[in-house]
Amino acid sequence: MSSKPFKAVIPAAGLGTRFLPATKAMPKEMLPVVDKPAIQYVVEEATQSGIEDILIIIGRNKNNLSNHFDSVPELESNLLKKGDRQRLQKVQESTDLADIHFVRQGEPKGLGHAVLRARSHVGDSPFAVLLGDDLIDERDPLLTTMLAEHERTGAAIIALLEVDPDHIHMYGAAAVEPTDAEGVVRVSALVEKPAKEDAPSNLAVIGRYVLPPSIFEILERTEPGKGGEIQLTDALQEMAADPDGPGVYGVVFRGRRYDTGDRLDYIKAIVQLAADREDLGPDLRPWFKEFAATL
Repeated sequence: MSSKPFKAVIPAAGLGTRFLPATKAMPKEMLPVVDKPAIQYVVEEATQSGIEDILIIIGRNKNNLSNHFDSVPELESNLLKKGDRQRLQKVQESTDLADIHFVRQGEPKGLGHAVLRARSHVGDSPFAVLLGDDLIDERDPLLTTMLAEHERTGAAIIALLEVDPDHIHMYGAAAVEPTDAEGVVRVSALVEKPAKEDAPSNLAVIGRYVLPPSIFEILERTEPGKGGEIQLTDALQEMAADPDGPGVYGVVFRGRRYDTGDRLDYIKAIVQLAADREDLGPDLRPWFKEFAATL
């Protein structure tokens, strides 16, 4: 365990093939969810949990990501001249969120490989990993609970979500044992994208992790697994199976989560978030009812 401030790592080197042709020249993480790119929600979640140092792992054609978190003096000056302080504030918010760094993954070899690229930046401290496909509603804190659980146990902490057993093949699945802490389980085994009949439970691993620095040594020797990629799940499985280590614990999340990694779920995420907005919801919700009545 460490009293050093946590850092966050956001892997964003994927090709986004499910959203082609929209992602041909634009990173999938920059696709708008209402009026902000998806990755900004993730960065905001990290900062709301007290993390100020964030490393984003990028690949080719990802310069838009760094541009988004950089200042744009010409745009800001024009908005100021127009007296449009509301939009100016929104533009500046992304620049002032955190101390954001970037490193290239090179060849995309899986999530485990992307996390390994953060080693020199993270050093010997525990850190959080946040995947951009999973947006967690700010009204339902998850990462703060996971950080606190790591400080209590020194273990790797993963986020778990109960899913329909028919969908477990889309996730890593966890075999778990109860603990004395409410909503926290000890993970005894992990299986990456198992068939329904082989899944140890319907508890799916979703895109939030708090990891000790020892994960890097394990990832260094982890062979490519499912899909020919270096899987973070495989490294966590080794950590869970080590009787002498701190182990792996799971925080079972029962709040609002928006999946932006699938086209249909991406649309649903936009609808759900927009309907809850004070500036959009009052006009949008009645229209939904009218539209639904025509189907």
